Amino acid sequence: MEEQDRIGGPALDRQERPVPLGPDGRPLIPQRVPEARPTPLTGVFIYLSIVVLICGVITIVALELGTPFSSPWVKIPVLVGTPFLLAVSLDAIVRIWRSAFAWLPIDRGRGLFRFVWVAVLVAALLAFLVFAWLVLTA
Repeated sequence: MEEQDRIGGPALDRQERPVPLGPDGRPLIPQRVPEARPTPLTGVFIYLSIVVLICGVITIVALELGTPFSSPWVKIPVLVGTPFLLAVSLDAIVRIWRSAFAWLPIDRGRGLFRFVWVAVLVAALLAFLVFAWLVLTA
């Protein structure tokens, strides 16, 4: 009979991933790397993101309800939100790019993974700019 864990599923025999420890018993690889040069939008990043979120919600709801691209319910939020999204995205790209280089000497895998984040964010930003252009020219 298989042993059951506390929530009713089968108990799994998992191996811990070895973490290199220093002489003091702490992990050698830190969980975070401090940001050496904060970006200009660091203090207002969340507030700008809220504007983008509200504009995005209005636009998505309008499109889900069948509103055409030429409607003010789509055009106005896209017109208002696009500059904010562009600013927030460029700020995030710069932050992630810098953190990738900060992580490379510490943990190469984490550094390289952040380059993937940058590529995905750039692709998403380009896709949004195409969408915004389609809406604003409709």
